[in-house]
Amino acid sequence: MSAEPEPIAYRGPLPAVTALNRPHWDGLREHRLLAPRCDGCGHVWLPPGPWCPSCWSRAYRWVELSGRGTVTAWVRFHRQYFRSGVFEVPYAVAEVTLEEGPRLYAQLEDTEPAAGLAVEISYQDVSGDLTLARFRPVPGAIGR
Repeated sequence: MSAEPEPIAYRGPLPAVTALNRPHWDGLREHRLLAPRCDGCGHVWLPPGPWCPSCWSRAYRWVELSGRGTVTAWVRFHRQYFRSGVFEVPYAVAEVTLEEGPRLYAQLEDTEPAAGLAVEISYQDVSGDLTLARFRPVPGAIGR
């Protein structure tokens, strides 16, 4: 029987969990990356919205994504922008384009940011109710 990971001391801003995006946050808590996929055209999108941004259909279901993608852009922040928490600056935030198409913004672990870097999801348990998506390099991956 494996022990649950100990939540880290997270002092950053917290996401606004709503009825519309709750399945995404519940999935992260279960260490699963979920996103809506349109029943009409098959488009997958994030952040969650009430209709497909491709065909405007309101018929969709939540699907599990691979959690693999590529860093397409990144920025390093040298200033603390949120008064509600203490961030160690500087810190980098990457835009990750997932294999299924959606783009996420998240911090990278265990690497310096590089466009073209192949990454996979890592789950950061910050409390019993909140898990954040982070990304780390795929073993053996190098940036372009």
